[in-house]
Amino acid sequence: MKNAKRISVFFFVSLIIPLFCSSGFAAPLDIQNEDCLACHDQIDPAKYAGSIHGKNLCTSCHNDIREIPHQEKPAPVQCANCHAIEAQIYRASDHGIAVGAGISAAGCMDCHGEPHSLLNYRNPESPVYRLNIPKTCSVCHEDRGKMAKFSLSESAPLKSYSESIHGKALIEKNLINAAICTDCHGSHDLHSPTNPKSKIFRNHVPATCGKCHENVLQTYLRSIHGKAALGGKREAPVCTDCHGEHGIKSRLDPTSSVYATVISEKTCGHCHESEKLNTKFNLPADRVSSYFESYHGLASKLGVTMVANCASCHGAHDVLPSADPDSSVNKMHLSRTCGKCHPGVGKQLMEGTIHGTPSPKENHIVFYVTIFYILLIVGVIGGMLVHNLLDFSKKFREHFAKVKTESPYLRFTLQERLQHWVLAITFMILAYTGFALKYPDSWWNFPFMMAKSNTDWRGGIHKGTAILFIALLVYHVMYMILTRRGRMKLVALLPRLRDAKDCFGLLMFNMGFFKEKPHFTQYSYIEKAEYWALIWGSVVMIVTGAILTFENFFMKYLPKWGMDLATAIHFYEALLAVLAILVWHLYFVIFDPEAYPLNPSMILGKTHEKERALEDPPQKGPTKKKNPE
Repeated sequence: MKNAKRISVFFFVSLIIPLFCSSGFAAPLDIQNEDCLACHDQIDPAKYAGSIHGKNLCTSCHNDIREIPHQEKPAPVQCANCHAIEAQIYRASDHGIAVGAGISAAGCMDCHGEPHSLLNYRNPESPVYRLNIPKTCSVCHEDRGKMAKFSLSESAPLKSYSESIHGKALIEKNLINAAICTDCHGSHDLHSPTNPKSKIFRNHVPATCGKCHENVLQTYLRSIHGKAALGGKREAPVCTDCHGEHGIKSRLDPTSSVYATVISEKTCGHCHESEKLNTKFNLPADRVSSYFESYHGLASKLGVTMVANCASCHGAHDVLPSADPDSSVNKMHLSRTCGKCHPGVGKQLMEGTIHGTPSPKENHIVFYVTIFYILLIVGVIGGMLVHNLLDFSKKFREHFAKVKTESPYLRFTLQERLQHWVLAITFMILAYTGFALKYPDSWWNFPFMMAKSNTDWRGGIHKGTAILFIALLVYHVMYMILTRRGRMKLVALLPRLRDAKDCFGLLMFNMGFFKEKPHFTQYSYIEKAEYWALIWGSVVMIVTGAILTFENFFMKYLPKWGMDLATAIHFYEALLAVLAILVWHLYFVIFDPEAYPLNPSMILGKTHEKERALEDPPQKGPTKKKNPE
C-alpha cells in the first residue's frame, strides 16, 4: 500500500510541478487581440477577423511576445511553426534554396498575401485562388529587370500563357479547371526544368500533362514516342516538343504548332528531317521531303487544311511503327486509314509506296514509266530547242547584217560598248553571288552548294567582281569628264524640262489621246532615267558594300542599327536594280516591238537616226550611174 501511495504521489508531482514551472515562460493568457490592435492600428480588425487566421491570437504567430508593451521589434514570424510539412517542401524548392542563400525570391507572403488579411485559397479574393495564380506569379516573372539575372527561358510568361488555350479558358471564360502555373510547375515544390525532381523535367512532362489529359497520356505511353521516352531516350518527343509550353494553342488555331498546315513541316519535320536523329535511330531520311513532293504535301504548303498531314495517317499521340499490327499505317489498315478521306478504297492500295518516287524494287512499272518520260521530255523538248535556236540564229544574223550595211550613223564607239558589256557582266555576277548569300537554299544556288570546302568561293567572287565594278565606274567617270566625246554625252544626258514633256506626251499617245508620238533626240527620258539611276545605285551599293566588307573597322564607329541599316539598304537597292533591269531596260532593248529581237546599237554601235548619233555619217564619194545595159 505504501509503495502504491508513493508511486501515485510521484506521478502527481511529475505532472503538476512542470506545469507550474513552465507557466513563467508561456505567453500570458490575458493578452488578447484587442490589446495588440490598440497599438497596431495599421491592421484592419475586420480584415483580420475575416482572414484564415482570424480565429487565432496574435501571439499564436508572434509567440515571442510575453508581455505588453513588448520589445520594439519582435522576431520574424515562422510559418513553419504551424505549416511544418509545407515549409520543409518549400525549403527544398528553387525559391526556398534561393531565399536560404540570401537571394531575393518568392516567400510565403509574396504568394499568399499580407498575413493579417490572408485568405483561404478557395476564396476568390485570395492571390492563390486558381483564377488569380497567373497574375500572382507574374508579379515577379513579368518583371524583366528582376528576372534578367536568372536567365529564364520565358521573359513574358503571363503574356504567352494568356494567348494559349489554357490561358484563354481561364482568363476569358473563367474556367476554374483550366491549367494554371502551379498545375505544371508545382507550388511549394517548384523546381527548374533541369532538376530531375521538377514536374516539368523532361521525363516528367507526360505525367504532369497527364494529370488533366489522362486518356491522352495512356495513348502516348503505348506509342513509339512514349516507349522511347520511358526507355530514357532524351531525343524522344514529349508533350511540350509538339504542343509548346506556355503558348500551347488549339490544333484548330492557325498559329498552333499542331495546326494542319504546319504540323508536317515544323513539328514532325523538326525531328524527322534531322540527319543526326535519322542516323542514330536508323530512320528513313526522306520521309518529310518526299511527303512535300506528293500531292498532299504540295496542297498543304498552299494552305489547304483538309489535305492529309503526318498525323492524319500516322496518328498523333498513338504513333506506331508501320510493322506494328496496331499501327494505322500497317498494310492491313491502310485501306481504313486512307478511307477516312477517300471512302471506298480497296485493299489493293497496299501495293506501292506511300512516300517519294518508287524504286525499281518497290514498283518497277512506275519507275520505268518515269524514266521513259524523262528521256522523252529531254529528247522532244531538246529537239524543239535546237530547232528554234537554229531558226533564231539565222534570222538574228540576217537582221544584224541588214543593220550593219544600212545604218551609217555611229552612236556608240567600241570603247563605249566595251564599258557597257563589262558593266553587264559584273552586274549579273554581283547580283547572282549576292542573292546566293541571301537565299542559300534556292535551287539556282547549286554551284556553290556543290563546292563544299572551307573556302568561301561565293564571297571571293562577289568581292573580286565588286572591285572590277568600282574600277569600271572610276574609268567611266574619267571618260565622261576628260574626253571631248564623254563631255558631249554628259551634256546630252542631263535632265531637261523637255524630258517631262516627252514622258507625258508618250503616255498620252499610247492611251490614244495624242495623235503624234514625241520625237526623241539623242537620249530620251527613258535612257536618262536609267543612266542616273545606275550612277546613284552604284554609289549606294559601293558605300554599303564597303561597310559590310570592312565590318570590323566600321563597327568601331557605327551602332548595331547602323550595320543593320547598311545590310538592308544593300539588299533592297540590289533588288531594285535587278527588277529595274528586267522590267525597264530589257523591254526597251529587246521586247519593244521596234527593237525586237535586239537593239543592235550596243553591239554594232550604229543607228538609223542621225539625231540619235553624236557623229555625222562618213562622207560618201560621188556615185556613178549604172550602165543601162
